[in-house]
Amino acid sequence: MRLLLLASHFTPTYMAPTPDTNSVGGGGARKDEASVKVPSKDPKKKDDKKEEDLSEEDLELKQNLELYVERVQDPSPDLQRAALKSMRQEIRASTSSMTSVPKPLKFLRPHYGTLKAFHQTMPASDLKKCLSDILSVLALTMSAEGQRESLSYRLIGTEGDIGSWGHEYTEEAPIDDLMELVQQIVAFHMKHNAETEAVDLLMDVEDLDLLLEHVDKTNFKRTCNYLTSAAKYLPGPDDMLVLDISYMIYMKFEEYPNALQIALFIDNTQYVKQVFTSCADLLRKKQFCYMIARHGITFELDDEMVADEDDREALQDIVNNTKLSEGYLTLARDIEVMEAKTPEDIYKAHLLDGRASSGASVDSARQNLAATFVKAFVNAGFGQDKLMTVPSDSTTRSSGNWLFKNKEHGKISAAASLGMIQLWDVEGGLAQLDKYFHSNDNPILSGALLGVRIVNCGIKSDCDPALALLGDYLDKEDSSVRIGAIMGLGIAYAAPLDVIAFTSLSLGMIYVGSCNEKVAQSIIFALMDRSEAELGDALTRFLPLGLGLLYLGKQESVEAMAEVSKTFNEKIRKYCDMTLLSCAYAGTGNVLKVQDLLAQCGEHLEKGDIHQGPAVLGLSMVAMSEELGIDMEIRSLERMLQYGEQNIRRAVPLALGLLCISNPKVTVMDTLSRPSHDTDSEVAMVRIAQGLVHMGKGLLTLTPFHSERFLLSPTALAGIVTLLHACLNMKPIILGKYHYVLYFLVLAMQPRMMLTVDKDLKPLSVPVRVGQAVDVVGQAGRPKTITGFQTHSTPVLLAAGERAELATDKYIPLSPILKGFIILEENADYREE
Repeated sequence: MRLLLLASHFTPTYMAPTPDTNSVGGGGARKDEASVKVPSKDPKKKDDKKEEDLSEEDLELKQNLELYVERVQDPSPDLQRAALKSMRQEIRASTSSMTSVPKPLKFLRPHYGTLKAFHQTMPASDLKKCLSDILSVLALTMSAEGQRESLSYRLIGTEGDIGSWGHEYTEEAPIDDLMELVQQIVAFHMKHNAETEAVDLLMDVEDLDLLLEHVDKTNFKRTCNYLTSAAKYLPGPDDMLVLDISYMIYMKFEEYPNALQIALFIDNTQYVKQVFTSCADLLRKKQFCYMIARHGITFELDDEMVADEDDREALQDIVNNTKLSEGYLTLARDIEVMEAKTPEDIYKAHLLDGRASSGASVDSARQNLAATFVKAFVNAGFGQDKLMTVPSDSTTRSSGNWLFKNKEHGKISAAASLGMIQLWDVEGGLAQLDKYFHSNDNPILSGALLGVRIVNCGIKSDCDPALALLGDYLDKEDSSVRIGAIMGLGIAYAAPLDVIAFTSLSLGMIYVGSCNEKVAQSIIFALMDRSEAELGDALTRFLPLGLGLLYLGKQESVEAMAEVSKTFNEKIRKYCDMTLLSCAYAGTGNVLKVQDLLAQCGEHLEKGDIHQGPAVLGLSMVAMSEELGIDMEIRSLERMLQYGEQNIRRAVPLALGLLCISNPKVTVMDTLSRPSHDTDSEVAMVRIAQGLVHMGKGLLTLTPFHSERFLLSPTALAGIVTLLHACLNMKPIILGKYHYVLYFLVLAMQPRMMLTVDKDLKPLSVPVRVGQAVDVVGQAGRPKTITGFQTHSTPVLLAAGERAELATDKYIPLSPILKGFIILEENADYREE
């Protein structure tokens, strides 16, 4: 059992040098005995032989205490009782709130040995128990280290409430198997705004369940905030136990939105259902549906959760994200950014001397392909651009012209870009793509199939138009058509390597974090069937990645699969090991796994070894969950960029981009600017990492974290990690004919907005304060949660690290975190001023 150190709780003025304690033998006060000195920074207290100048009040207190000590040793029980009572009152009055040295403890120091000696001579009685209590308090600062006299005297003392002796006494009280004392200490802490100490104590004795007995309406939120924050730093299974306790506390006090967040974090479907069945308010259930939709999981409501069929269908539509496009466009109209932008608006080439005229005449397929991706990502979700959605006529045929300005595989990305432009608008997107389904040009058909899946990304429907349209194209002979369909559906199919690779990848995304054994076996067999030549192909690395996505965030569940991977061919074995490890512990902050990955990065490899790239990415994946881990990892990656070998340096910019995705940091941008001058051509291709850092400037964010970085969306992380693995071997994939892998980013794209709606889910504009979030975990009272705020009217954009709060009491938000769709309920107690 870990003892709490008194020095960590007392102010420096409390820790004065301890004078020599009295000898127990002989009953006399001898000054030459050995003592335990408590260090002090106060020079006035270094010489314990020098008498202090006392005020009249202090001198009177000292004389009274000395008189009490004499009368405690008097033969008369009545005098003893009166002296002990007076001494106890003086000590309790001074220790109930300690901001400096309690004077009674200081004045009683010379008499500690005397009282101990007399205590040994006393017969068993109530008076002896009373003296035991006093000696237990005095022993906090006077007993020798390791003797645990405070505990010894407490055990033979009275059984009263130890909280009456003050906060510091309860802090120091040891708790080895003394659960009765623990109960008293926890109860005292919980009543005096010291929830963190109560939680720490119960963690020490491994009995957190006791918290449920002591939380009340005044302290349960602070308690749960501390529990959920502490869970990030606890090893398994303690972290899950802490979150379970938080969930039960929230459910006890009917804080259902917070309980739902915990349920989503631990991926417990039964807990999610319990939240719905426990809550009777339909409006609150709608808010739950918005929270589930933002997390990006598939969830079906049943009649037990929502009894009325019409209500259930309405709530299921929210879960299926059918309102996302409408809300996104509402935000765009409000801030007046609906006008489509061209690639030239982004390049701003006219600002560069001498390039405007020459750039206009150049019309290479590679530049057109780059423009395709630029206009797709810039205009994502707006439903229009100036290249693909311009109404075609008999003279210009704009969209057709742009398609045919791309060669072969470039047409795939060009056609698929239409899906990105129509993102989340299923009806409008399918109507735009329909004309390309009748094309005899296979790359265009493949791009249209991919575009269908992009339009439907994150949007679910009972009829599932993507499945209905794409299923017919899985048997086509042309591999590009089948890849387009498979990237949309992810259905396994015996085929050439490129199709198998994308099939494995799509299966990993469909069953992300499910630990599905059948899918895992299929990918394992596909890996084992590959020839030596195929194992050296860049696309083969998508098979281990598909396998890793099945175990994303599942920690120990990957151990059996890690053993199986040791039987793979040595060309792919270590790559698979690193991919499985980094995926399984993504977002956990596990320090031991970070050390394992760092060890792999420190090895000097033979030519042809490829596993250090995913190990570098794994460092960011594991450490990205909390700010301290991110800062430490940035420093490690900077060292790797400076001293690492070439294959390490190629992966570092990507890892930095992942750590700070949609959250540009000056230090990271400075680091990323250095390799742009690197002699190695692939290291110089740092633009993708810079793009990941800067993409949050627009209306969209790529960060896989949401709900104030508490929840991690596995689907979003899967899309980002897939692109980063493709970038590890950029030439044959991104710069080759598989550039449409960039569209996997759509899995992580989400509006970074706060949109308030009324009970009918119609937009409702209200004033809100937006500022930098402040960590208030462990703080008592009601501290400010934002700083440097500005007041706006909804809808508003929220940047990384920002938090919003309502600036009016007229409405009550039904979600504890104001981001995304927030339902507002009128405050019945509100009165107009």
